[in-house]
Amino acid sequence: MHKFFVEDNQIKDNKIKIINNDYNHIVNVLRMKKEDNILITNKNTLETYNCKIEQINSSEVVCNIISVENKEVEMNVKVDIFQGLPKADKMEYIIQKCVELGVHKIVPVNMKYCVAKIKDEDKKNIRWNTISEVAAKQCKRNLIPKIEKSINMANLYNEIKNYDLAIVAYENEDNTTIKNVLQENKNVKSIAVIIGSEGGISSDEIDCLKNLGVKIVSLGNRILRTETASIVALSMIVYEFEL
Repeated sequence: MHKFFVEDNQIKDNKIKIINNDYNHIVNVLRMKKEDNILITNKNTLETYNCKIEQINSSEVVCNIISVENKEVEMNVKVDIFQGLPKADKMEYIIQKCVELGVHKIVPVNMKYCVAKIKDEDKKNIRWNTISEVAAKQCKRNLIPKIEKSINMANLYNEIKNYDLAIVAYENEDNTTIKNVLQENKNVKSIAVIIGSEGGISSDEIDCLKNLGVKIVSLGNRILRTETASIVALSMIVYEFEL
């Protein structure tokens, strides 16, 4: 069943109106018809409804709410990824896959060894959030993970204080694994995962993070690409907290 998101003001009297890009997708791409069933989530409340298409007008699809969907699809721990800014289309891949895996939020970070620079960040951010929404629909999330504007390391040092647990994947860590740290912190409700860019994370940045209480962890015996590391780290968290 296809999934869509709406705002509070699109829901009234047990009916939901779908407009704009989603209207076009339903009518012209999916070619759905009256009586077809769809899932709709309220972006504001995260409540999801089983719906049936009642009418297709010139600019809106009107749906009847049949029932409330009670299936829990979100993780029981909030995981935010602070991703060292990668080159080219790698960020788009990271967003797509991490949204599928259950990430709550992704924040691009300008680190010392970042090669990539964001040109026209406002435009890029809109695209990244669109990718997040499409991925959330595809895997039937109840939440569209937000892709934040980029921050620097000083901002990151302040941000991580808000989490129950913060970890950073570091290729030179030989003793502490992400598995060890996650199993020792099974009761946390929020996790910050810090991933370096293609150039990795500098020793100075690692020292600063360590002094702030961030756990320095290994993701295994092999060196991973930045776009692989974020997905592997999140997958391990899903395994420990959800499966």
